[in-house]
Amino acid sequence: MGIVANIWRHPIKSHGREALEEVVLRAGQAMPWDRHWAIAHEDSDADGSEWARCLNFSRGARAPQLAAIHATLDVDARQLTLTHPDLDDLVFWPDDTPDAAVAWSKPLVPDGRVQPARLVRAASQAMTDSKWPSVSILNLASLRDLSDKAGMTLDMRRFRGNIWLDGLAPWQEFDWIGKTIRIGNVTFDIREPIERCLHTHDNPETGARDGNTLTVLQSQWGHKNFGVFGAVTQDGDIRLGDKIEVL
Repeated sequence: MGIVANIWRHPIKSHGREALEEVVLRAGQAMPWDRHWAIAHEDSDADGSEWARCLNFSRGARAPQLAAIHATLDVDARQLTLTHPDLDDLVFWPDDTPDAAVAWSKPLVPDGRVQPARLVRAASQAMTDSKWPSVSILNLASLRDLSDKAGMTLDMRRFRGNIWLDGLAPWQEFDWIGKTIRIGNVTFDIREPIERCLHTHDNPETGARDGNTLTVLQSQWGHKNFGVFGAVTQDGDIRLGDKIEVL
C-alpha cells in the first residue's frame, strides 16, 4: 500500500519546518510540537487560549517570504533555531522571549499587509488549519502528478504536510476519507481533504511566489484540495519506511 517517505513538523505556524525520522503520536492530539506556537497579526485578537482560524496569524498566503524559513527545535535544550536566506539566524525559546520571533519576522512581511504583533502558544489544541487536532497526510504520487500538470517540479515543503507517503497511486488518499488507516502502529480516522491556499505558490527555498498550484488543481480536478486530515485514534510511533494499511 505504500510507506512513509517523509515526516515534518512546524513548531511556529507558517514560520519554518523541520524534517524528522520518527514521531510518537497520541490519540486525540496533533503531532507533538507541530503548530505549537503562532504569530498573531495586529488585526487579530487570538491569544492561544482556544483554536483560531489561520486568518488570525501571519502566514505565507499573505507574506510569501515566510515560506523560506527553516526551523530546528531542541525541546530538551529549550532552543528553537529559525533560519532564512535573507536574515541572521534566530536562536531562542519562544516561551521565554516571545517578542524575538515577532521582531525577526517583520522584515519578511510586505508593507501594506497586516503586521505580526505577538507570538502565542496553544493552550490545549495545536493551531492546525482544522478545528480539531489533526495530522496532515500527503501522497508523493499526487505531488508528482500535480507537478506534471503544473509544468514544474513542486517541492513538498510548499504544502506544509506532516506525513508524506510513497508507493501509492496518485490521489489514492482521497479514497480514504471516512475510513481508518494504520501507519506504523498508529491508527487514523481520515476525515476530510485539505483545501489549499496561496501559500502553496511560495518557493520554500527563496520565498518567491512562483507557483500556480491553485489554478492547476481547479482546472484539472475541479477543486483546490491536496492531502487529507487524519485524527489519531490509537497511540503509537511512526518511522520512515513504515507501511500503511487501510483497515
